[in-house]
Amino acid sequence: MNNSIKLFFSMIAFGIIALSGCGQETANETSKTKDEKKVFKIGLTQFAEHPSLDAASEGFIKALEDEGFEEGDNIEYDKQNAQADMNNTQTIANNFVGDKVDLIFANATPSAVSALNATKDIPILFTSVTDPIGSGLVEAFEKPGENITGTTDYHPDATATTFNFIIDSIGAKNIGVIYNAGEQNSEVQVDEVKKLADSKSAKIVEASISTSAEVKQAVESLVGRVDAIYVPTDNTVVSALESVISVANSNKIPLFAGELDSMKRGAVAASGFNYYDIGYQTGKMAAEILKGNKTPAEIPVELPGSLSLIINKKAAEDQGVEVKEEWGENAEFYEEK
Repeated sequence: MNNSIKLFFSMIAFGIIALSGCGQETANETSKTKDEKKVFKIGLTQFAEHPSLDAASEGFIKALEDEGFEEGDNIEYDKQNAQADMNNTQTIANNFVGDKVDLIFANATPSAVSALNATKDIPILFTSVTDPIGSGLVEAFEKPGENITGTTDYHPDATATTFNFIIDSIGAKNIGVIYNAGEQNSEVQVDEVKKLADSKSAKIVEASISTSAEVKQAVESLVGRVDAIYVPTDNTVVSALESVISVANSNKIPLFAGELDSMKRGAVAASGFNYYDIGYQTGKMAAEILKGNKTPAEIPVELPGSLSLIINKKAAEDQGVEVKEEWGENAEFYEEK
């Protein structure tokens, strides 16, 4: 009888200890769940590697960092570059969807279009896109799509400012334009420069390419036919800009660009803004979405900030352009440090 009683109480004690252990384990799990941070996964898809797009990506990441999203802490990036290959953009976007990323940052039009083709659920933030409406990304700037919004690299005054300078100050009448006909953003710009040239009795001579390997041959085909060359914000051409600069320098043909980074690399002038800034603008939008404050549909597409016409003195000298000090009344001079 005594042995039975001892066994009974031993079983009760064991049960209490076991339950206590389970309770402690449950409490630890609850505490762990409370302490765990949400780590957001961002798919970053960039169409090509060149300074403007690189700067936009840097601005995007810095804005999120300033908003409290630090890499290695509560956010991680899957950074992919399509190397100016349209097929790669879709593969990258599909992989992001398969990996169930929390947000896609699409840098340039082809990457943004592929991202939207891949998902109508995951939030998409784009930048470096010239014509968000014409490319089918959004219905309107004020009312973008359900899962997509961002910033455009098109400022309505930028191209006109540069072309007025090319025609009025340089005196060019035949202007070569090199672009990739497969980039929708470039087609929009070519149509615009044709209208601008026509309004001033100038002529556009087109040189169309499909890959960066064709750029040098395209620019060489313009030699002897044009007074100046203009490169729009075409990702394929800009990724091989050194080929254009080399031919322009050798043949003393003034080269002009659609954005400031290309001007710094060796174009005579450009009217534009810093791509870092529009990337930063886009990162601020992304922070609002990740914090749960807004959805993409509630954030209008934004334009770039203020513009500047900037003249590269060294490039002008290399390409046979005499710099006039009076140009400084309406432009800034850039000199390499």
